[in-house]
Amino acid sequence: MEDMSTKTIRILIADDHTVLRQGTRRLLEDEPDMEVVAEALDGDEAVNLARELKPDVVLMDIAMPGLDGIAATKMIKQEYPEINVLILSAYDDDPFVFKLLQAGAAGYLLKSVHSQELISGVRAVHHGDSVLHPTIARKVLSRLAFASGKSSDAGTTGGLTDREIELLRLMTKGLSNKEIANELELSIRTVQGHVAQIFNKMGVNSRTEAVVRGLREGWVTLEDESSLSPNV
Repeated sequence: MEDMSTKTIRILIADDHTVLRQGTRRLLEDEPDMEVVAEALDGDEAVNLARELKPDVVLMDIAMPGLDGIAATKMIKQEYPEINVLILSAYDDDPFVFKLLQAGAAGYLLKSVHSQELISGVRAVHHGDSVLHPTIARKVLSRLAFASGKSSDAGTTGGLTDREIELLRLMTKGLSNKEIANELELSIRTVQGHVAQIFNKMGVNSRTEAVVRGLREGWVTLEDESSLSPNV
């Protein structure tokens, strides 16, 4: 089986701004482990190309003609949960942020990020981690701090095992799969298996969704949080 660490990351870019889209393509294709397989001008084309090409990562804008990035993300994640969607947008409005995270986006970066942050973000979501721009992370933390006093019975864990709760706490601290594997002295594949099981039990599609629900339900607390940025 091919090692994910050496696998070429196949990327679909969805953005209606031609100059930005082409510039992003050149930036990513300068990386030896990245290949842009297609460009989409709007959400409908993004969904159709995702169906046809099954990319590893979709780099998604929000405001596009026709189907927007929120609806496109939701459709892609419902049909192909294994495809990771990384939002790259100029908007940091709360409704956009939380609708996209609920739709299953693995990360949310603003177009003001440096090129290396974008490259690192693509690699992170490909490896099963989540990425939030610091501005977005602050919004998420603010919302979670407000909701933390409204959690359900903390004595229940939604069927998660003690080991899975432990992993969820480490995910809340912002540790990547590799860092969790080192912390618990497990293989990365074992950690990936646990994370997949956590997603399945919680009914979520990303680490960010898992952390949000874990905090809301009281299974983990803000004391477990060290930084939601750059990785969640």
